[in-house]
Formats: sequence, C-alpha cells, structure tokens
Amino acid sequence: MGLERTLTALALLGFAAAAPAQGWSPKRNVEIVVGFAAGGSQDLTARTVERLLVANKLVNAPISVVNKPGANGNIAYAYVSQRPADGHTLMVAGTSMISGHILGTSTFNYTDFTPIASLFNDYIAFSVNAASPLRTGNDLIERLKKDPKSLTIGIISIGSGAHVSALLLHKATGGNARDLRVVSFKAGTEAITNLLGGHIELATTTAIVAEPHVAAGRMRVVAVASPRRLGGALAGIPTWTEQGMNLVLGNWRAIMGPRGMAAAQIVYWENALRKVIEAGEWKADLERNFWVDDFATGAQFRKDLEKDYADMKSVFVELGLAKQ
Repeated sequence: MGLERTLTALALLGFAAAAPAQGWSPKRNVEIVVGFAAGGSQDLTARTVERLLVANKLVNAPISVVNKPGANGNIAYAYVSQRPADGHTLMVAGTSMISGHILGTSTFNYTDFTPIASLFNDYIAFSVNAASPLRTGNDLIERLKKDPKSLTIGIISIGSGAHVSALLLHKATGGNARDLRVVSFKAGTEAITNLLGGHIELATTTAIVAEPHVAAGRMRVVAVASPRRLGGALAGIPTWTEQGMNLVLGNWRAIMGPRGMAAAQIVYWENALRKVIEAGEWKADLERNFWVDDFATGAQFRKDLEKDYADMKSVFVELGLAKQ
C-alpha cells in the first residue's frame, strides 16, 4: 500500500506540474493579422474566424483583426515574425506565402512561422466587365493567343493563386508567361474596382469577391478554376476544364502564428479552430463564400505545406520564374 500511495502521489505531482501547460489560454487581446486590405478574401477569412470564435464563446479573451496590407503580404509577415511567440498573435496565410518565397519577392517562408491549421481552399474566378467583348473562356483564350500584351490583368499580389492561375492559363495556350501584363493590387476588391472603372480588362480573384458584382450584372465571370462548378450566382459559370483547359487552382487559407509557439498554445488554437469548422455557421459560410473545406492540423498540415512548396516550385521552375 505504501508503494501504491507513493506512486499515486508522484502521479498527482506530475499532473500538477503539467496542468499549467495543458491549461494554457489567452490572457489578453488576440490579434488575427491579415496581409491585405479590408474586403479581400483573406480579410473575410479572418473576420469569419473572429466572429465565430466570439459568438460561440470559444475564446475567453478579446479578439481583433489587424490589417497590415502592402508589399505582397511582407509587411504582415514582418509584423508577425517580430511578435512574441506567446499565443496571442495569429495570422491568415495563403498560397502567396509559399510562391513569394520561390519567386524571390519575399524572404519569408512558411518555415518562418508556426503552422496551426489549414481551413479551406478558395478557388479563382476570371472576371471581365459586363461591357467587355470577351464573353466566354474561349474568347479570352483567343485574345491571349493573338496578343497577350494587349490585355491588362488585375491580380492580388505577385505569386498569389490569382497570379499563378493567369500564368498557367497563358502557358496552356502556348504563350510565354513573361508576356502577360499584370497589375498587382492590395486586395481583390481593388482589382474589381479597377475592372469596373475600365482600368484593367481582366481580374483574377477569389470567387466570393466577384460574386456580388456578377449578381448585380456589372461583371461577367468567363470561367472558374475550380474542380467543379460553384453555386449561387456563379452556378451557371463553366469551369476551365469544361472549356478544354486543364486548370484547377485555388488559394488555400490557413492560420499560423509566430515561430516558437509552445505546444500547449498550438493545441489550444487547433482545438478552438476545430470547433469553429464544426459549427453550423461555418458550414453555411463555406457554401456562401464558395469555399471548399480542407481542415488539417499537426503533421498532416506540415506535410501538405511541404508538398505545396515542392509543387509550386516545379511550376515556377518550368515557367523560368523561380529564384529559390
């Protein structure tokens, strides 16, 4: 009995020592940092996550969304990299984090941060002004084949999924990616504003950014780079695959933190985000925003990031654009 009591006491002491780490939770304001302007897809992601964390009382601390737009996300990356790894700073990350490093437009890579969870894929819509003579995906293809430099394309940051999708489309038509005329904007909403104003002729943005203007008749989507047709106001829009182009590409959205976060902090946010994606409101948001679920944490998420980096690098090497 004495030995049993000793072992029990030791076990209780071990539990008590581990309890503070297991019971970590944020003690002050939590920032969710976005590297693009308000109104874009990454901003919408952050505000959706923040809303559901608060509404479902999943975090007992205030949460704020902090926009740090500019330099293709690098201002936000620098900001987060300088924050303490104490679990109170999160960041919405996307495909451009990986592609920017490969292209040499950013010194930051996903390895400079703590991966917490991937959330979903956000597919790309190819949009033109409603007054444009380009009415179908095939019209756009023919224009690119005839004179790619005559078409000004609005994208969301160099190396983003929006940028890569335009490059891959032009490559598939037999063109040289370097011939494309692209203009980078701080958010998809800025690209759309310039499209509606006649300053650019094509915008490649996430579907949710295009949808309100399509529904209002101000814009036309000629194709979506999704594996299957989307819903809502975009239900009638054919995919690139349907129009003879093998082009499926989206922007993944994920939550990361500063490098060096403690295991207990990572577990806390993994669990909180898992509860977010299990909420009925989140599932409704996925459908409403044309997002496709892709939740992963831990080793699986890190493995996905490694694969995405290798796949993206092979694309840019083939296009002659890789710097890494």
